Amino acid sequence: MTIYFTNVGIHKYKIKQVLESALKFLKQPSRQIEMSLSVVDPEEIRKLNKQFRGVDSVTDVLSFPTLDLEKKQINQMEFPADAVNEKNGKLNIGDVIICLERAREQAKSFGHSFKRELCFLSLHGLLHLLGYDHIEEFDEKEMTTLQDEILTMMHITRDKK
Repeated sequence: MTIYFTNVGIHKYKIKQVLESALKFLKQPSRQIEMSLSVVDPEEIRKLNKQFRGVDSVTDVLSFPTLDLEKKQINQMEFPADAVNEKNGKLNIGDVIICLERAREQAKSFGHSFKRELCFLSLHGLLHLLGYDHIEEFDEKEMTTLQDEILTMMHITRDKK
């Protein structure tokens, strides 16, 4: 997996491990996938949230999928050629944007580490790129279960570490 990080100075290595492990757990072809992950301030995420979702408020994470994956196994051959990066041959699945300040606030509020919150939000965003959502109760339970299983597998717990 190739991740293009923007303004992610801290815990970048752990985030990459979590996202790669998630793809492996979901039996996705991680070597064929690329995405971007950016950390922004509250003003920027509010602007994006308003522009793309019509919600004029700060949020913790936004996902912008480039493909409609619908929780299915990724097969590069099924997608248009312009979805594949001609330089490295990888399928671009989209962008995840995280609000740094909101991540810090939530870590404190939930009583766990900032690293755990960044990993959680990154994973949450990746799952959205892969077609998961939490609109319906069943889907929310599925997504929550996946997040918990993957973070537990990676030893990223809700403790203060």
